[in-house]
Amino acid sequence: MDQNATMGMRIKMLRKEKKYTLKQLAEESGLSIGFLSQLERGMSSIAVDSLARIASILGVSLSTFFADSQVTSQDPVAHSSELHWNPDGPEIVQAMLSKNLYGFDILPRIFHLMPSAGGQETETVIHRHTGEEFIYVLEGVVTVYHNEREYTLYPGDSIQIHSDIPHNWFNRTNKMASLLSVSYPNPFKEEKKAAPAEEKTE
Repeated sequence: MDQNATMGMRIKMLRKEKKYTLKQLAEESGLSIGFLSQLERGMSSIAVDSLARIASILGVSLSTFFADSQVTSQDPVAHSSELHWNPDGPEIVQAMLSKNLYGFDILPRIFHLMPSAGGQETETVIHRHTGEEFIYVLEGVVTVYHNEREYTLYPGDSIQIHSDIPHNWFNRTNKMASLLSVSYPNPFKEEKKAAPAEEKTE
């Protein structure tokens, strides 16, 4: 079983443990029932901030869905040989580029988009959340959807956006694409800051 399917099964298991229906989880998270159903089956990508909302609703840490060894470390260098790759969709994988995910306001990541990742979707998933994002294309050609327009980015091209404007990015070519993404705020740090307040209300 691939990592994407494993994440979906983990979300479904936690949802059932909390006795949440898909409808209830959709209402609280602001995500559609159809999207959550596809997510649980490993068929949809999800932004980290959306995953953070699901984790909060289900009462688990965001790091539950990522490799524990990458959440914090005494070694500040993210060595390429030690990167942990996690699914961000059926044909998209990501790796965190920080060894201390809770310690900084920004979240740096690298994404590999397999050929035609997202290009054959029947319904385009558009993200919208608080914060800012910077994207730099490392390899291949990336199509960025932003504010009802599409932009084609080549290696060396970059774009910086406000995340509350509808957006997403895709690889619609027959070759792999890679990009560097830096986003703010860091949902791992936001989760840690919110934890004491949540504990007091329990």
